[in-house]
Amino acid sequence: MIRAERLNEISGEIVDAAIQVHSEMGPGLLESVYEVLLEHELQSRGLKVFRQLAFPIVYRGMRFNEGYRLDLLVEDCVIVEIKSVEEISPVHKKQVLTYLRLNKKPLGLLLNFNTNLMKDGIVRLANQAPE
Repeated sequence: MIRAERLNEISGEIVDAAIQVHSEMGPGLLESVYEVLLEHELQSRGLKVFRQLAFPIVYRGMRFNEGYRLDLLVEDCVIVEIKSVEEISPVHKKQVLTYLRLNKKPLGLLLNFNTNLMKDGIVRLANQAPE
């Protein structure tokens, strides 16, 4: 299990990197652009990042490869979901919480780059499910 201090350190780096990308690029680009730029920024900081990581769905004992893709998985413990939308809706938060539960990861960051200030587009979500 990852220590809370390390988890906070990683999430802090992700937030700082998102602010860096947003300050240079601004709002209004496609999610895929922010995704690749954030991946690059995080890797340049020495973090291990997987982008568009595919996961199958297991339903009633059957495995379906047409599952879902995580935008970013950082250091195998933080799921990052990237949006470029007018505003974050409850379904976006539920999406991240479901990803956390299905992958047994402790923390998710929902990042909306379509804001004037990046700090207004950051939602931190914790997995409350027992492991």
